[in-house]
This record gives sequence, structure tokens and C-alpha cells, in this order.
Amino acid sequence: MRIGFDAKRAFANKTGLGNYSRFVLDALMVHEPAHEYLAYTPKNNRHLFDGFPSESIHYPKGFIDQKLSAYWRYTRITDQLREENIDVYHGLSNEIPQGLQQAGIRSVVTIHDLIFERLPYLFKPIDRAIYRHKFKSACKRAGAVVAVSDQTRRDLIELYSVDESKIEVIYQDCNPVFQKQLATEERSRICTEYGIEGPFVLCVGTLEERKNQHRLVEAFAQLKNHDFKLVLVGKPTAYLQKITETIQRLKLEDRVLLLHNVSTPHLPALYQAAEVFAYISIYEGFGIPIVEALHSGTPVLAAKGSCLEEAGGPGGLYADPYQTENISEQLQKLVTDVHLRNTLSDAGRKHVKQFAGEQIAAQLIRLYESLR
Repeated sequence: MRIGFDAKRAFANKTGLGNYSRFVLDALMVHEPAHEYLAYTPKNNRHLFDGFPSESIHYPKGFIDQKLSAYWRYTRITDQLREENIDVYHGLSNEIPQGLQQAGIRSVVTIHDLIFERLPYLFKPIDRAIYRHKFKSACKRAGAVVAVSDQTRRDLIELYSVDESKIEVIYQDCNPVFQKQLATEERSRICTEYGIEGPFVLCVGTLEERKNQHRLVEAFAQLKNHDFKLVLVGKPTAYLQKITETIQRLKLEDRVLLLHNVSTPHLPALYQAAEVFAYISIYEGFGIPIVEALHSGTPVLAAKGSCLEEAGGPGGLYADPYQTENISEQLQKLVTDVHLRNTLSDAGRKHVKQFAGEQIAAQLIRLYESLR
């Protein structure tokens, strides 16, 4: 098969949808090399995916398509796909172009989450309207819909009435850098570079309201009989002020460390050095940071209520993200019980194997082949 992909995010987005797109393309190239994989993108100037063969990257051909790249991705790309004999086109980031079925091209769309529907107050009305149109239209027109978690599958059925038989839950793995164990000396060196000393609880994720870090700080403040610190890693937003105010109110300036510029090559050291990884986000589509923690052998404290229990499985404990006391109670268990941490670590390493690229690539190829 000649399989085309909407790969804009693979070449433009450093995290999130970009990581997913790169993971899918890399897994297919490595584990299912019998097929041709062509990546369609308006640009490739950020050097985020230099490992993808340059001859397999296709761009807008005409002057107008190059200038109006959003319109090219939405509709005009279909003519190019037909001319280039694409058998299946996979929209990796919640949308597919118009006219694929009429052009005789089979199609798949990956829907990552419907957070804008579940937590509408976090999004501008115009953005919600655009997302809703794109997502609903893609689900209706695609031959199959990939949901990155069972939570997303349930949301699609409940909120958009997508035919259940059309949806396939196919997970994803994280960046391979998190699967390589570092030497103890290397981990210590990198932690020292960021001012991290002694045992610590790690949280990685954009510092935004949905990620709920201020409640994690409150829960951390309630812990008893420990010498842990809390390390929050993430890109700052306006929500940082609320986190900072919480730290100051609870007089935790010397116990909570905020880091905004940890490079991806350094992150595995922090994950592997942490005693506990905490991720109590109110709502997620999947929860890649949890998978990163499980690969690192670090037990997890995560939130109930979305997909995080799918991602973490038996590798973690779970708490109500709105209940500080419940979060603190579960965190207390992890901080004080070494045996529990080791048990969860072992269980997590086994659980995370189901997200391996080899398995995901095989599932995707079976899905592509099943389309008629």
C-alpha cells in the first residue's frame, strides 16, 4: 500500500500531536517496512523529524497551495493524493481533507481527545466551534476513526454519536529516549544541574489550569514525616501565578522547585531519579507523561476520571483530582512505603509493554487493510 499522512504536526510541533505523529510514522517504518509511507506537510524547517526520509516528504506543489497551506490541507491536497496514487490517507491530528471518498482514497482519522467539550470553560467559543466542526466532519467522512484511549472512544460515542463499529482504540508509546536507562552518575549530574537534591516527587506538564498543579502543591503540603521535595516541570502560562501564590501561602518556597526549560534529553534523568511521578490532570486524551514514567520505572500517582487509569494501569495509585485530601492520602502512601513503590514500578514496566511500537504498527496496518 501507498499510505499518506497529514504530517504537519510531525514537522512543526515539538510535543503533543507532534510526538504522536512522529511515533506513528517511525513505528510503521521500522516494524512494517513492506509498505510506502508518504508524509504531507506545508513546511519542514524546524528539524524535529530529521530521521524521516526526505524523498518521502511531500509539499504543496503550486504557488497558491504553498501560500494558502491551510486551504491545501483542508481540500486541495486531495487532488495531489489522487495524482500520487495514495491508497489510504491517515489524518494524524483530528482532521482529514474533503473529497477523499470521491477520489477513491480510503481514510482514517485519529481523534486524540474532546477536552474542549468536557471542559469548555478552558477554550474560547470560536475555538470550540472550529474544533467541533473539524472533528465531527472528520469522524463522519473517515472510513475508520482511531481513538487514542477508551476514554476518547466513549466520548466520541456519547458526544458525537459516532458509530461504535467505526472506532478502533489504538494506543501510543512515548519518545524512545525515555526507554533508555541512564547510569546513576549521569542521573545525579543532571539533577544537580537543575538544583535537585534528595528524594523528590516529579510532575511534568504544561503549567496550566487543567493540569491541576496547584492542588498537587496543596496535597504535598499535607504530607507528614518526609524529606521529599516537589519538582514541577513545564512551560509556564498565566496559571503559574496561581501555583506560585499557593507555594507562598503554604510557605513551601524551599520544598517546591519550578523548572521551565528542561531539555528533552535531560528529562529521562529526572524521571528515573524521581521516587514518585505525580500527574493529577483533570482531563486528558491519553497521558503520555505517565507512559514516560512507567518506562523509567517510576511509580505513578494519577487522577481518576479520564484516561489516566488506562495509561498507568497497575503501575500507579489514583485519586480524585478535585479532592486535595484524597490526593494527599495516596501520595502519602507512595512517599512512605518503599515496598509499594517497588511493586508498582515492576507492574508498570509490564503494563507499558502493550504500547510498544511493534504492536501499534501492526494494529494500524490491520486497520488500513480492513478498509473498503
